[in-house]
Amino acid sequence: MKKSLLSLTVVALSGLMTGNAFAEPSVDAYRAQLADKDANPGLIIIEEGGDYFKAKAGPKNVSLEKCDFGLGAGVLKGAYAQLPRYFKDTDRVEDLESRLVSCMVNLQGFKREEIIDRKKIFANQRKKQENTRLEAMAAYVAYQSDGMKIKPGSTHAKEKEAIALGEGLFWRRHGTMDFSCASCHSEDGKRVRLQPLVNAYNSHDIQATMTTWPTYRVSHNVVRNNQHRMWDCNWQMRLPDIEYGSDAAVALIAFLTKQAEGGTLNIPGMKR
Repeated sequence: MKKSLLSLTVVALSGLMTGNAFAEPSVDAYRAQLADKDANPGLIIIEEGGDYFKAKAGPKNVSLEKCDFGLGAGVLKGAYAQLPRYFKDTDRVEDLESRLVSCMVNLQGFKREEIIDRKKIFANQRKKQENTRLEAMAAYVAYQSDGMKIKPGSTHAKEKEAIALGEGLFWRRHGTMDFSCASCHSEDGKRVRLQPLVNAYNSHDIQATMTTWPTYRVSHNVVRNNQHRMWDCNWQMRLPDIEYGSDAAVALIAFLTKQAEGGTLNIPGMKR
């Protein structure tokens, strides 16, 4: 008979209360039951995102169905698996969220500052239990690449530049706490409290991480994406808010995605 989630939680907590570290097998079993894909609440957000994506909106009253994510206008299957990548029309490397913003501007006529309203974006990032339309649409587009191999753009000069910049930012120590991304994510076996930390230079670790974003955050009760993760990590390092869709955020995502190249997407993921 399978252990219930409650019994698994009790096992984990009993180990904690006796002074022992979490037994990894118990944690793995707990997560495995939470991650039942057919029961993932993120699927509801993905369905909503599809409705938003196909709905006519903006001053031009058109949908995003002709957005080009790198494989041609309107082609979604496999597109997310090849992001971030260079786009000639914007002359920059874009990830999924920044590309969505470009399409909302160019196809639907929105103003960029309206979409990336700092007060609204950062207020949403700080509170839980609410998905923005942008997050939901990103989850929908990403889901169309579920089961495919990660292969981000890395041959164009600007793609190479973004990956190199991302790695540089990953190692750069800054802020009042003198932290870098590498402080937590460049060695095996590190933890924050009971949370294992991914090693970006361990292919198994980074593939397991990057293949499951966008992911359903149980503690947030919403689907979160890579742009949110970059903001959250910067916040935890006590740094100023990283601009949503900025070159810095995209560069970090480009570096991490390149590190995870070859991993198979499993979307939506589920994390604490």
